[in-house]
Amino acid sequence: MQFDVFLGYDGIVPEASWFPIVIEVDNDGPTFTGLVEITGGNLNESQPVRLAVELPSGTLKRLTIPLFATTFGMGTWDVRLFDDRGKVRAEQTGLRPRRQTAMDVPLLGALSRSSSGTLALRQVLPQDSELQPESARLLPAIFPDNPLVLEGMSSLYLNSAKAADLSVTQIKALLAWLHAGGHLIVGVEQISEITAAPWLADLFPCTLKDMREVPRHTELQDWLTSASGFTNLVYLPNNGPAPLRRRNGMTGQSFPGMRPGPSEPVVIDKNPFGSLPEDIAFETNALQAAVGSLRDGRVVVAAEETPLILTARRGRGELSVLLFSPEREPFRSWKNQPTFWAKLIEVPSLWYATKEINKPGGWSSDAVFGAMIDTRQVHKLPVEWLLVLLIVYLVVIGPLDQMWLKRIGRPMLTWITFPCYVVLFSLLIYFIGYKLRAGESEWNEVNVVDVLPHGDSAELRGRTYASIYSPVNQKYLLESQQPYATLRGEFAGTWNAGQSSERATVWQIGDSFRAEIFVPVWTSQLFVSDWWQPADVPLAVSVAPQGEGWRVTVENHTDRKLTNMKFVRDGFVADLDEIPVQGSKTFNVAKDQGTPLPDFVRQRGKGFQEAVQARSSTFGASHGGHLDDLPNCTTAVSFISQLGHVDNQQAYEKFMAPPGLDLSSVVEHGYAVVLAWAGDYSPVKSMCQFSPRRNHRDTLWRVAVPIMSPKPKV
Repeated sequence: MQFDVFLGYDGIVPEASWFPIVIEVDNDGPTFTGLVEITGGNLNESQPVRLAVELPSGTLKRLTIPLFATTFGMGTWDVRLFDDRGKVRAEQTGLRPRRQTAMDVPLLGALSRSSSGTLALRQVLPQDSELQPESARLLPAIFPDNPLVLEGMSSLYLNSAKAADLSVTQIKALLAWLHAGGHLIVGVEQISEITAAPWLADLFPCTLKDMREVPRHTELQDWLTSASGFTNLVYLPNNGPAPLRRRNGMTGQSFPGMRPGPSEPVVIDKNPFGSLPEDIAFETNALQAAVGSLRDGRVVVAAEETPLILTARRGRGELSVLLFSPEREPFRSWKNQPTFWAKLIEVPSLWYATKEINKPGGWSSDAVFGAMIDTRQVHKLPVEWLLVLLIVYLVVIGPLDQMWLKRIGRPMLTWITFPCYVVLFSLLIYFIGYKLRAGESEWNEVNVVDVLPHGDSAELRGRTYASIYSPVNQKYLLESQQPYATLRGEFAGTWNAGQSSERATVWQIGDSFRAEIFVPVWTSQLFVSDWWQPADVPLAVSVAPQGEGWRVTVENHTDRKLTNMKFVRDGFVADLDEIPVQGSKTFNVAKDQGTPLPDFVRQRGKGFQEAVQARSSTFGASHGGHLDDLPNCTTAVSFISQLGHVDNQQAYEKFMAPPGLDLSSVVEHGYAVVLAWAGDYSPVKSMCQFSPRRNHRDTLWRVAVPIMSPKPKV
């Protein structure tokens, strides 16, 4: 029995993200039906995941199982294969990732032409290893075919020679990841490799015709040292992300430790790549480049009249085309190649300017959703009443007991009265707890659904936050109906002491799941399902420039009225009127109309930290730990990183979110976002497989629309 386990992306696991575990089983023995089980090892209390698999004799099975990184630094996993009699046939225990990266640290996957084509990234100045951007070499044979487990990568390099090695399901997952916000970088080896892959030829922003030798290509060095392009994060004091600011043609940066005014950061102009040395050997060697005609997108770098780098938007994602092979000479030996990759995948340039960068962290966005949808049937005992009850108990078992026993002359009866007091107060406490916490079974969920248009149809990338309240100790069944779906417990975040306590067993059914969860008596448990599903277009949005603003047209193709609509563009949030069922409206939005995005998030999110802390507290006010304005709070969570740079907010007050939930970077990269609330509605069938006495479902639609800027001069 050969039993190989490949953890993460070439052994790299990103924090607070889904990642793949790929298992290869080669059975040379008798046929049997096996059960693969993955459990958390040391300091990792993740839910066990199981997958049944048939293993005929003489066959090789390759399995991909999605896992969520709920721990950081010390997490391990145990993987075992059981036969149909429950005997362990193979196992690998104590699996630890080769590297674990912090949240928002860029991770570049690479489908290179050869093993020598491993990409090197320039190391950043902070010494914390979790902040170093990483490159992970991937193999087509074990490349995931589930778009959910690709979200841990911020960018992916694909050599055109490897395009033919990808299966249909892998290509679909790759394209779904790209349109949802991924960054795909394609290096061209031969034109025939592009034309032989129709999906890649259709994706390309140009039609390639020939290969040309480019004798001089100093423009690559010029682009590298120029102050151009986006960075995916800029920082304020206390390391909070701030909006991109342009000053003298470059992105403004601000150093930790400086103290700005209440609303303006200290912006400095410093290009850490401005003084890179030239590589004469690279400059004097000719570069083979593909040439053709441009269809869409724009030219980023061109050597005189020959384009070298193109870029084009694909959905929310970005496609970068290197019209040369970065795995061949002279580029392969270019001394500045690590800096080239760092700039191309948008490593924050501030990380190359100062060492004073701390690891990102904070409270979990999951807890905010928990505060929105946790049951209101449970009430907490105020601390004051608890103290009163304790004082009464001490008075009864002490002075009062002694006084009346002394009066009747029977002090020895304290051996009987004291246990009676204990029983009496125990019953009283149980009665109080019953009155405060007993209720009916309840299921509440909020769906955050990104609409990704794809021609005449769309793909829905959903996140379902479900809270289950149980009046008894009870196990419940959940099952997803989506083609791609995962289930996890609540992510605790770095500021929360310990991990979440949800208990569940998850069975992987193809690329979906079935689960059995346990909810203790009188408690609410939060579970999160990430899913992907093709569908008809539920919301059609178009945004066109109009004078000093935009003309926004929204078509509602659903059977539910859309309310609490927001339009986000250029750092402002504008309110839009509601749209009836199957209705359509056009809005004229001025450039500065609405509320600045950071102010909007601050106003709606000012109670997030208090609610999250009160939610995890046993005692307190009955309203503590609750957020009642679901539409606005869900919209604020969609830009939750904005809380990190308003009013010099301290690091302890920040929040962290899984990849794709926060749309701040989408807006910063020039997209307009329309958000719409559909109350008492869900676009998909519920994963709840029981009949709760109370049931409520809401949905926030999110549609990002690119607005192309005028093409810059090359």
